[in-house]
Amino acid sequence: MYTLKKSLGQHFLKDEAVIQKIVLALQQEKFTNLLEVGPGGGAITRHIIQWPGINFKAVELDEEKVTYLLQKYPVLNGKIIHKSFLEIDIPFEEPFTVFGNFPYNISTQILFKVLEWKDKVPCVIGMFQKEVAQRAAAKEGSKVYGVLSALVQAYYDVEYLFDVSNECFTPAPKVQSGVIKLNRRQEVLPVKSDRAYWVLVKTAFNQRRKTMRNAVKSLFTAEILQEKIFAKRAEALSIEDFAALTFKMS
Repeated sequence: MYTLKKSLGQHFLKDEAVIQKIVLALQQEKFTNLLEVGPGGGAITRHIIQWPGINFKAVELDEEKVTYLLQKYPVLNGKIIHKSFLEIDIPFEEPFTVFGNFPYNISTQILFKVLEWKDKVPCVIGMFQKEVAQRAAAKEGSKVYGVLSALVQAYYDVEYLFDVSNECFTPAPKVQSGVIKLNRRQEVLPVKSDRAYWVLVKTAFNQRRKTMRNAVKSLFTAEILQEKIFAKRAEALSIEDFAALTFKMS
């Protein structure tokens, strides 16, 4: 068998009902290439590898899990990338869907890595620590709406699918979990540039208790800063508001 490594944020899913809900969510999407992040002991993997016509790969950092998976599921030979997801090159030349019970200690970084690949990744279905899942899906006006929300939602429609109790894992984490689905936006959000949007969002939320006028004053002329929208705080601005402001940046 295998051991669990807390250092790698390993909490393995054992609840078959939850596994089936994730599998069903995947089955509702259309894809040929599929990447699983952190297959662990293969709880979800064992269902996916039976699907016909799917070009499947998995990313697993833990050598012990790689050995276990290859012994238990020989069909995975040549399909496992033995690295950290954060360090791999793009795994397919064609578009691919990403899914997984993501390691909680790097889950936010995983989403940012996906954003780097956004042109090749039309869909993501993942399990996260609940507060990360909620932040990714949050809309303006919410207390948890922030940098992650505004950056992810600029490129993806985010749907919060369901909660997952900590009792569904071995070992049980101290936090609750949530599964979300990201589907790439049908209409591209018009921005001056991706870089301008990212700089504006990060600067605005870096001092989220201040009004926009004070938080982002380095990015706009004094004249532009007199507009009414700058009297609001960052959490009150929609992604469309941020996008429109990029065209007014100095």
